[in-house]
Amino acid sequence: MKTFFTVIFTLSLLVFSGCGYHMGSIAHPQLSSIAIAPVKNETTVYNAASEMRMELCEMFMVDGSLTLTDMNKSDCILYARILDVSYIEVSEDSYDDDIIYRPTEWRVDIKVEFTVSIPGRREPLVPATTVSGSSLFQVQADMETNRHQATLQACADAARRVVSLTTEAW
Repeated sequence: MKTFFTVIFTLSLLVFSGCGYHMGSIAHPQLSSIAIAPVKNETTVYNAASEMRMELCEMFMVDGSLTLTDMNKSDCILYARILDVSYIEVSEDSYDDDIIYRPTEWRVDIKVEFTVSIPGRREPLVPATTVSGSSLFQVQADMETNRHQATLQACADAARRVVSLTTEAW
C-alpha cells in the first residue's frame, strides 16, 4: 500500500510540476487569418499554379495557426509565384543479371517565391523569400500520371516550408 501512494505522489509531482511549456501556435499574435492570392506560374508546367495554391490552402488548414479566409476579410495575404519546375533523372533503369529490374527514377524540384503582406501596409510582413520542394517518382505504365502526382507532392513539400516560414517568421 505504501508503494502505491509513493507511485501516485511521484506521478502527481511529474504532472503538476511542468516548466510552463504549452502547446499552441507560435504565429504572430496580432494575426488570426490569412488569404492565399492566386499563384502566378512562370513555367510551362500545366496547372502548376492552381495545384500550388491548393496545397498552400491545405497546409495552412492542417497547421491551424492562421484561419484561411477570403482576401477581403483576412489580416494578411500570401502572394506566391512558381519560378521553376525541373524534372531530373536520378537513376536509370537496369537489369541485374536479367533477374531484378530497377525502373528509372526521377526527381521533381519546384522553386517558389512568396511574400506575405498586410493590406494597407507598405512593408511586407514576410519579405520575398524563395523555397523549394521536391519529390521522387518512377516510370511505370503512365509517365504523365506519375509526373503529375510527383509534382503535387513537390508542391506540398514547398507549401509546408511556406507555412513554416510564415507562421514562425517572428
